[in-house]
Amino acid sequence: MNRQPAVALIGSTAVGKTALSISVSEKLNAEIISVDSRQVYRYMDIGTDKVSASLRREIPHHMIDIADPDEKFTVSDFAGKAAQAASRILARKRIPLFVGGTPFYYNALFHASLNADLPSDSDVRGKYEALANSQGAELLHMRLAEVDPDTAGRLHKNDIQRVTRALEIYDLTGKAPSQIYSEGAKRDYGFDILYIGLSRPREELFRRIEIRLEQEYSSGFPEEVDWLMKHGFDDRHNPLKGLGYKELVDCHRGKMTLDDALEVSISRTKAFCRRQQTWFKKFAPAVWFDMSESNHEEEIIDTINKHIHKEDVS
Repeated sequence: MNRQPAVALIGSTAVGKTALSISVSEKLNAEIISVDSRQVYRYMDIGTDKVSASLRREIPHHMIDIADPDEKFTVSDFAGKAAQAASRILARKRIPLFVGGTPFYYNALFHASLNADLPSDSDVRGKYEALANSQGAELLHMRLAEVDPDTAGRLHKNDIQRVTRALEIYDLTGKAPSQIYSEGAKRDYGFDILYIGLSRPREELFRRIEIRLEQEYSSGFPEEVDWLMKHGFDDRHNPLKGLGYKELVDCHRGKMTLDDALEVSISRTKAFCRRQQTWFKKFAPAVWFDMSESNHEEEIIDTINKHIHKEDVS
């Protein structure tokens, strides 16, 4: 297979991917493909830190605002649409630059991960969600460990959404999800990927997370969640179970104060940041840059150009 060179900016939340991607895209004649599991949803703008519509008109962005929050959108959907977007960008003689912090989306695109739809049943899923609500996330995780220790070892006990999904797959297929993924049909989209990894010291990242969330809360994030709930979108739908949104849904219902929601959101986002750092360390091939020292823009552009044009000089 003749592989198309592709480049991705990776790193944990608040590391500085978005700002760098804009600057790099302007200088490389690139278009950005968002690799973010929540930016695909419409109406979820502030809490997902989307770039502005005006900036998207200057630099084309793909895989943003393509589904409603109550719409089923799978990793398979993402991989197929993102690969098509990249092909169209390449056909226009421009560079597709993948930017985002969702590791399993990258796996589906670039590492031939399982890309087949698996069965789902809202009744089965609801059974496990009710169990988590009544008896706690730890019991749900222990149940998964009994039937699929490999998947349980990969998922945090508080990741109720994915633990529930794994148990749902097991109930409907009779097979452990890890077994299905190891046996399943895989899709190779034919990219030759290079990861540009951005890092910062953890203490600096944590402070940036605090500042970002404080700014989001003062810039309309609570009002955004109020609007979503008034229009029928709430934590029945997976996107609003995620970081930041779940806390504000609970706040809207009087289960916690706004200050408590902010504090919990910051704590959960820091925990997610730590997991991202662990996940992305395993990505290869990757060239890493410490953004606390400088923005390394010239080095990063040079690294991207060498990867994109390496066949021209071979």
